[in-house]
Amino acid sequence: MSKTLDDLFSHNRVWAAQMERERPGFFTGLVKQQTPKYMWIGCSDSRVPANQITGLDPGEVFVHRNVANVVVHSDLNALSAIQFAVERLKVEHIMVVGHYGCSGVQAALEGARIGLADNWLRHIQDVRDRHRDLLEKLPETQRADALCDLNVIEQVVNVCVSTVMVDAWARGQQVSIHGWAFGVHDGLLQDLQMSVASTDSIEPLYRAAIRGVIAARS
Repeated sequence: MSKTLDDLFSHNRVWAAQMERERPGFFTGLVKQQTPKYMWIGCSDSRVPANQITGLDPGEVFVHRNVANVVVHSDLNALSAIQFAVERLKVEHIMVVGHYGCSGVQAALEGARIGLADNWLRHIQDVRDRHRDLLEKLPETQRADALCDLNVIEQVVNVCVSTVMVDAWARGQQVSIHGWAFGVHDGLLQDLQMSVASTDSIEPLYRAAIRGVIAARS
């Protein structure tokens, strides 16, 4: 049964009262300046809530989401969020998190036409085209999940080579970028073995991560 807007307000009041009963002072603590150690760059899909998946409370993870967890150098929204997280909040870990069953990745794989969003999904099609030979060697049933993984790895690289991260690492700031994938079907996070803590380590980690994806899906 679909919920009305009034239902949302009612559930909010029930939730707030329950939280205050179970954890007195919870909201007083939230009033304080957020000091998260983590930033989550994920898909806008409503089935992938960062806090619940990781068991983190509000205030413990800084979140940026868009269709298919894409980070491109022309997206000032994403880059501004990353810069704020790194330079202002001093996060220590940035997780780029894709998810299996992603409609954006599936549309890019198929070359489906949607409309305005095609321009955004073109970035994932670029990933598809870059790895076309590898994808075509995989069983057809594995290609969408493989492209999800490959897209995460490519977006990790995009974060790493952004001016924000280049500058942060140049001044010695300790920030690591990680590539993960979430299984909507089982609720589990997968580490794609793409964790980068310096500019010099990007290339070898990238090559190893790509090999790992293909090996896991073959």
